[in-house]
Amino acid sequence: MTDEGFEIRQRVGSWVLAAWWPTGHYQGGPQRLAIEPAPDADPRDKARGVTTTVLRRMEPELSRIAEKAQELHESAHGIALKLDQGAEAVRAVLASEGISDRYLALLSALYVSASEAGTPAPVRWLAEALEKNLNTIKDHMKRARRDGFLETTADRKAGGVVTEKARQVLESE
Repeated sequence: MTDEGFEIRQRVGSWVLAAWWPTGHYQGGPQRLAIEPAPDADPRDKARGVTTTVLRRMEPELSRIAEKAQELHESAHGIALKLDQGAEAVRAVLASEGISDRYLALLSALYVSASEAGTPAPVRWLAEALEKNLNTIKDHMKRARRDGFLETTADRKAGGVVTEKARQVLESE
């Protein structure tokens, strides 16, 4: 994966086929293809280069790679949609209740979900998704931790664990 897109690599004999798609708009086939010798490729195959026989062998692999890319795209789209729906729910609770236990529990759950989905800078994403100032959301996240709705992970990386207290609040809805 890259910041601009994602790449799927597939070994075919002595060669590695790399197909690249941009993130966001999947329109079918890849926008870039690369064929490279595998690290342990037979030196004779490398010397012959990418022949038409090699290309014919890669055609069915490229179809499988395209299917996998479609699945990844659909999965990523589904996750993004769920995160957006979660943000709508958190915004609505904040608007109706203010900084309540329910809001902090929902905010914590959304933060953990965004982190687990690989969202870069999840607190910044929350601020944008909730249409709030970044420092405001940082303060809300600190309060969620202080009030026992979110625990920091041992490695202190982005994300965390929704606590039992938060789960109880969410289940009582």
